[in-house]
Amino acid sequence: MNIAYLNGQYLPIEQAKISPLDRGFLFGDGVYEVVPSYEGKLVGFLPHLQRMNEGLEAIGISTGWSENQWLDLCLKLIQQNGAGNLGIYLQISRGAYESRAHRFPDKVNPTIFAFCFEIPPAPVADKSHAKTYTVSTARDIRWDRRDIKSTSLLGNVLHYQQGVEQGNQETLLYNEHNELTEASSCNAFIVKNGTVITPPLDHQKLPGITRQILIDILRNDGNIVVEERAVTMNEVAEADEVWITSSSREIAPVIAIDSVPVGDGQIGDVWLAAQTLFSANRFNY
Repeated sequence: MNIAYLNGQYLPIEQAKISPLDRGFLFGDGVYEVVPSYEGKLVGFLPHLQRMNEGLEAIGISTGWSENQWLDLCLKLIQQNGAGNLGIYLQISRGAYESRAHRFPDKVNPTIFAFCFEIPPAPVADKSHAKTYTVSTARDIRWDRRDIKSTSLLGNVLHYQQGVEQGNQETLLYNEHNELTEASSCNAFIVKNGTVITPPLDHQKLPGITRQILIDILRNDGNIVVEERAVTMNEVAEADEVWITSSSREIAPVIAIDSVPVGDGQIGDVWLAAQTLFSANRFNY
């Protein structure tokens, strides 16, 4: 049985109901997070919470919850859903109001919803067991505040579906300057001559937690050079390795883009080194 949390209650997820006037339902007026956990141990809880709070502040929602309250919620959901390998989905909308209007209502209580879902075991640094990805490319059509982890994901969904319909598992996106932004549900990295390169954060990209943790781990180790700078799609096409990163995938090697192999079409040695370091440090954040 999947036990969820909704506005102060733990209950079977099929019993969790919200009002059709909830602004999350009507407008996508809210933010969300997904925190991975393996055998009861959370990955990146604090940076996930920080990003969520920054998103809430950016759109003017206040829950009044403390760090300990959010941690307690996550741990209770893990406990009630049997530990194992679980993603914890947290969503906060502005709440339900008596009428539909674009302006923020003056007095409304946020809707806080959370549930768990099974995720695969933690990725391991082993080329023979790594899941590889093929991706499509597309001009980024999403709104200009992609740094907010909004529940308004229609643009992301359309881009992701484009990749699926072309037989791939993701879509790499680029802006009007032909510069890589990210993927529809991931951040993106390239590797060239042993250097790991990723686009700098701005309003065009979500500040991914796996991205943040990976960069910190690599820089602390010091054996792999990391650059944050603009990356053209020509550079993507000529890269030795391409990765997509997310909380559910960690560091996922891309072996083909628009049916063209990346490098030699195999998982690269820099990926192996990076995933080895990530696996050793994933629970330190």
